[in-house]
Amino acid sequence: MPGDKRRAPLDTILDGTAAIYGTAQGELLVSAVALSFWGGVDSWTGRVIDSHHDLNGHLLEGKIVAIPSGRGSCASSGVMMELLLNGHGPLALLLQEPDDILAFGAIVSEEVFGKSVPIVVLGEEGYARLSGHSHALVAGGRVHLGDAPFELRQAESRAARPDGLLLSARDRDCLDGMHGRATEVAMRIIVRMAALQGAKRLFDVTRVHIDGCVYTGPASLKFAEQFRDWGGTVAIPTTLNAISVDARRWRQQGVPVAFGEAAERLGEAYVAMGAAPTFTCAPYLLEGSPGYGEQIAWAESNAVVYANSVSGARTMKYPDYLDACIALTGRAPFSGCHTEAGRRPGLHVEVVKLTGVDDSYFPLLGYHIGKIAGGRIPLICGLAHLAPTHDDLKAFSAAFATTSGAPMFHMAGVTPEAAVHASAELETCRIEAGALARTWDELNSTRDTRVGLVSLGNPHFSLGEFAALAELCRGRKKDPAVEMIITSGRAVHAQAASAGTIRVLEDFGARFSTDTCWCLIEEPVIPVTARVIITNSAKYAHYGPGLTGRKFRFGSLSDCVDAACGEGASASAPAWLKRTFAAI
Repeated sequence: MPGDKRRAPLDTILDGTAAIYGTAQGELLVSAVALSFWGGVDSWTGRVIDSHHDLNGHLLEGKIVAIPSGRGSCASSGVMMELLLNGHGPLALLLQEPDDILAFGAIVSEEVFGKSVPIVVLGEEGYARLSGHSHALVAGGRVHLGDAPFELRQAESRAARPDGLLLSARDRDCLDGMHGRATEVAMRIIVRMAALQGAKRLFDVTRVHIDGCVYTGPASLKFAEQFRDWGGTVAIPTTLNAISVDARRWRQQGVPVAFGEAAERLGEAYVAMGAAPTFTCAPYLLEGSPGYGEQIAWAESNAVVYANSVSGARTMKYPDYLDACIALTGRAPFSGCHTEAGRRPGLHVEVVKLTGVDDSYFPLLGYHIGKIAGGRIPLICGLAHLAPTHDDLKAFSAAFATTSGAPMFHMAGVTPEAAVHASAELETCRIEAGALARTWDELNSTRDTRVGLVSLGNPHFSLGEFAALAELCRGRKKDPAVEMIITSGRAVHAQAASAGTIRVLEDFGARFSTDTCWCLIEEPVIPVTARVIITNSAKYAHYGPGLTGRKFRFGSLSDCVDAACGEGASASAPAWLKRTFAAI
């Protein structure tokens, strides 16, 4: 009869760990592939839009969703919060591995808006037993599996509480509301996150980079303005990530007014709380970037990986909104990559020696290794002879952060901490050219070589990249039928203008956008007529098809310039990859 729910046979009962307590029952949707909610799930509808994922096209709403873990962007917490508030989120989330970013989205939603979702971590063995079942009942940390709907049961509903968490006198005063409502709620959220991470104490960090200034929907704006209205003020130096529009150009670019104004208000709310309007996804390019061993709290996945790996600074892969809470208090849980143990590698990666590579090699390799590493920190060997530049490592970091959940990598002979781990006994895998060729094909989602848009600056362009592009463009003219747009931070754009580089690129026919980045740009900035986009960013080649509905080509900076001149994209892999593959 309608509404009747018969009890299914209890084929399997799994005991996991409740990251977020609660009760839910419903149809089970299981994947074997990690998923980034940012760029992988539409925050307005709950539909999976990652074209590389096996759940592509599925709706999360009304389902108990099982994924091994999250991956990629720190902004996944914001998407989770939006989905919970607009009613398009999953009924429950089952994970193989803990995922702080997704769990944190539920924590913030619960603490600030009173909306939450059960999240259970099952481990490798428990997760493997989900296969073959169509329905699940989640009750606290226990999961019942069957082939028909269950009777909904009650489970203990409680927030995880820290056992023996060391709090300073000021921490306790913040929790007691003695420093205002904003710091009270921020500290409460930080304490819950400390419990989730198993931290034993909070500690001071020197600076914060906030990724939560990205407009994912009404909830992201409501969060920022609520803390501003509560009197929130940052306690330590704080920079802002790229926002969803070019704050100085969005009206002339034709961005819809409702969206542009909401995105602008979001950035203004954080500036009102004392954050610097840097609006860049590459804060390591700013003057006075963090030094070796410095304890910081950065969000934005590529920046986290670069800071940990290349700079040797120390930061967790902070979820959106935890970054803001830390900025308001100056305190963070002492765990993960802030500790020595949290920086140890879990996988040894040997890379076959390739010759004649171009600048597409490092983003391609980073994307490929990220898929293999999963949540493990890799120790990568075989690249020192290439003497990768900071721009190579920037591209590698962004691509690695797209497919991996790990907050850093070590590269023997290149990154500062790799030598410390040289003698570690680890599982070893070898990267062969044939596997890289298959990943190249994956990033090139179409055989159509008729390019309508050249996308550069994901992450934001550096001064060195501007100079390299200018040399490739000098004395040439862009085809009028092809757009070339370069994104960068305000500070770097001003430096490039002072160096005369911007003038060379303007003469070529390029356009520029600051403050925002490609994972946030939509029509009409992306021309309606551009059906194929070429980029030198493996990150954007991954997220772009789902975000824009376009087909993508991936190539070197030189390939992108040739395409801008009307020569189209190369129809095959680069010569260095084909030549090496043929020799294997």
